[in-house]
Amino acid sequence: ITLAETVKNAKILDTEIIRPVSDPYSKTGGLVILKGNLAAEGSVVKKSAVDPKMYKHSGPAKCFNSEEEAMRAISSGKIVKGDVVVIRYEGPVGGPGMREMLTPTSAIVGAGLGADCALITDGRFSGATRGAAIGHVCPEAAAGGAIGIIRDGDIIDIDIEKGEINLRVPQEEIDTRLKNFVPLEKPVEGYLKRYRALVTSASDGAVFKKF
Repeated sequence: ITLAETVKNAKILDTEIIRPVSDPYSKTGGLVILKGNLAAEGSVVKKSAVDPKMYKHSGPAKCFNSEEEAMRAISSGKIVKGDVVVIRYEGPVGGPGMREMLTPTSAIVGAGLGADCALITDGRFSGATRGAAIGHVCPEAAAGGAIGIIRDGDIIDIDIEKGEINLRVPQEEIDTRLKNFVPLEKPVEGYLKRYRALVTSASDGAVFKKF
């Protein structure tokens, strides 16, 4: 039996809750893919949870190499209006795994900065995330991605309407940084070493490589 057959006799009692195609909540879906020199393979933001004033934002980066580092900074008031919080080495290879970055985004919102700060990460988010939280940045830092060569104070330009995310640094400087970039490697044991060696980019589903 098909879904259409299952619901063919159903009646919508409140079109404000279940809307017809002719009157959607939004002209676009809830998610937007952003690309640029900071995310050549893409990144994801839940536009439906972003304050419209943050659809376009430029601000200085404050970089952290783990969720824990970022949380210490947020909790101690080191993040201010306009900042773009960068959390890296939380992707499939860098984690290793791909930890959910809900705690930092919740802390930013809790600090009253949800409509004034952005957060970008090569980690992931859940459906509960609020604010300009951009995840799944690919390539990730541990794989040599540009998110790994951002420096504190670099300006990051985000345009959700256009689907763009860029590091405002001359391409020559980006190329030099990437050439000299040696990604961090978190110490892990056992199965996680094998996982890190075999897992693919989040843009490919973070599944194991095929041989």
